[in-house]
Amino acid sequence: MRITVRVAATTATALIAALSLTACQGDGAESAAASSKPSAGASSTGQEPVSKPSTLPSEASPSAAPASASPSQQPQKQNQPSSRQGTRPTTGAKDDGPVTTACTGATAKVVVSKVSRPVNHLLLTVTNTGSRACNAYGAPFVGFDDAQAPVRVLEESRPQAVVTLAPGDSAYAAVTLSGERGGDPDAHGRTVRKVSVHFAPGDGSGGSVGSGRTVAAPSGTYADDDATVTYWQREMDQALTF
Repeated sequence: MRITVRVAATTATALIAALSLTACQGDGAESAAASSKPSAGASSTGQEPVSKPSTLPSEASPSAAPASASPSQQPQKQNQPSSRQGTRPTTGAKDDGPVTTACTGATAKVVVSKVSRPVNHLLLTVTNTGSRACNAYGAPFVGFDDAQAPVRVLEESRPQAVVTLAPGDSAYAAVTLSGERGGDPDAHGRTVRKVSVHFAPGDGSGGSVGSGRTVAAPSGTYADDDATVTYWQREMDQALTF
């Protein structure tokens, strides 16, 4: 009988121990399961953000692209050609406006030469040797040797416009040495050794302006009182047609 009670007591004790162990294992599993679940705080600071951004980065969203700069803020293009074509270069050159300066002996060189055609003619060539343009106004005042009066001007040779000479340019005038009375003693024919040339002003006053030029006449030059001179011409052929 005692043996039976002891066996029963021992069996009961083992059963209670087994149940206690089972209960402890269940509680541990529930605690492990509970600790493995992410808490609300972990979700906000862990692998996923709490909320998605309202807009995508500027690289992916057209609406986030920077606004275009205003015209005053846009950088200027360095190599863009100017739209103004054909304007004067701004290198310090100065526009002197219309030419009003008369050519004179101070800024012009005069050459007197004999021509084969037409006969009995001399050709005057004036060249601007100055640094600025000048006008060869009207006709030259031409004198032979020490004559007091200049040679008569041939009015039909008047050009349509004043001849303007840039530096280095030339104008021409032709001198007819004698007229219809050639050889008549009343024409006072003589051999010419010097030819003087003076220049007309732009105001048409009839006198000369500035200094003149005196050059040697070509050898064998013979002239009389009927000699004439043309207006200054742009081309040599134009002067020699009279």
